[in-house]
Amino acid sequence: MYSMTGYGRAEYSENGINLVVELKSVNNRNFDFNVKMPRAFICFEDKIRKTVSEYIKRGKIEIFVNFSDHRDARAEICADLSRAAEYYKAAKAISESLGLNNDCTVSYLMKCPDVITDDFTLDVTEFEDVLISTVKKACETFNSMRKVEGEKLVSDMLSRMNTIETLAENVALRAPLVVAEYKEKLKARIEEALSGVKYDETRLLNEVAFFTDKANIDEELTRLKSHISQFRSIVNTVGAGKKLDFLMQEFNRETNTICSKSNDLTITEYGLSLKNEIEKVREQVQNLE
Repeated sequence: MYSMTGYGRAEYSENGINLVVELKSVNNRNFDFNVKMPRAFICFEDKIRKTVSEYIKRGKIEIFVNFSDHRDARAEICADLSRAAEYYKAAKAISESLGLNNDCTVSYLMKCPDVITDDFTLDVTEFEDVLISTVKKACETFNSMRKVEGEKLVSDMLSRMNTIETLAENVALRAPLVVAEYKEKLKARIEEALSGVKYDETRLLNEVAFFTDKANIDEELTRLKSHISQFRSIVNTVGAGKKLDFLMQEFNRETNTICSKSNDLTITEYGLSLKNEIEKVREQVQNLE
């Protein structure tokens, strides 16, 4: 199991070529990929995306590629004299039209766009294998960090799942007592109100049966127990984040129903504690891939 947040870095440096690949990610429901790299490497964007997707299934991922070439320069500097002449001609026209001194110099002309060019074009295809290899190494470093963080998250969630199981067991032990207590309290109120007058006990039993059916939470407890078992079996599988996210919604649904049906202060208190632990687990699930 991997955390969705992490950082990875890899570097290639040989024969004057230096290539650094860094990546980081934060939580996201889907695979959101963004790469920043030299313009000359744009042709590799799709291949980088496919490579990264082999290591990362979801999250907001940012890739940074830095490249420098310190090999002997092979470029020949050229001056476009016709373009320089056009710039000079334009400067002269402005000078004469506005009555200003023409301070156009060679240094100024050399700074004008496209006057000075070189005939060197970097052939990036020779770096494709090195680039992809470095991306893979960065992803491996990235996953190593995410795995350590993921294991910590899993350990914490399993500990909280034990607490949730204990609270659910407490609710299960308390539930049968609620009906018995309700029957005794209702009987006491009736006897007090009637002051010794004989009453129809069948009506009392019917009222208790109605309350029993209304307050019954056996089904919710059974499903909650099943959810706990599913969580433990899923949590250590790769890419289980989305499944667990959905499962936590089911945890909340069952707990809300228990709280609304219980009609008992003790069970309600257990239910609130359950909701608190479930929310903490849900927050941790958001960090899992």
